[in-house]
Amino acid sequence: LEETMTALDHIVREGKALYVGLSNYDHIQTAKAVKILNELGTPILIHQPKYNMFNRWIESDLLDLLEDKGIGCISFSPLAQGMLTDKYINGIPANSRAANEHGFLQPDEITKSSVNKIKKLNQIALNRSQTLAQLALVWNLRNNAMTSVLIGARSVQQIEENVRCIDNLNFTEEELNVINEIISEE
Repeated sequence: LEETMTALDHIVREGKALYVGLSNYDHIQTAKAVKILNELGTPILIHQPKYNMFNRWIESDLLDLLEDKGIGCISFSPLAQGMLTDKYINGIPANSRAANEHGFLQPDEITKSSVNKIKKLNQIALNRSQTLAQLALVWNLRNNAMTSVLIGARSVQQIEENVRCIDNLNFTEEELNVINEIISEE
């Protein structure tokens, strides 16, 4: 970790970057990295973890650490490789990520349980006049420690659809409770 942070420090000192960002470090690694970078006088502005409704590992301690240290958080895979869209509600489409045997999303991840959750979440989205993707993005942004989300859109249409999530950014307490119940189901 010290070697990596020192290399990042050199990149900043050489003028090849203005600041440092981290990706996918847990809270312990992040705390150590921040300490090293602070000692070197190297600015660290952002952490990029994988985070979505199905992968909530950052909630237990990383978000609090980032907020405490004044470091932004920009999540990647907020749509869980497309699972948090309506794409997999009726099976695995031939042109989807899960249909690609070498992709990050494998067919065995599209389980009966996950599809059931997707269908329930999709209904909540429809009740909010949103797509499931929009709901998932807003859910991701609901935490004040989250600076932004990275989307892996394949078309201009997907970008335009996802950006429209800002038309309804607020959840009721009841909606959040139901969403938590759904994503906590076994």
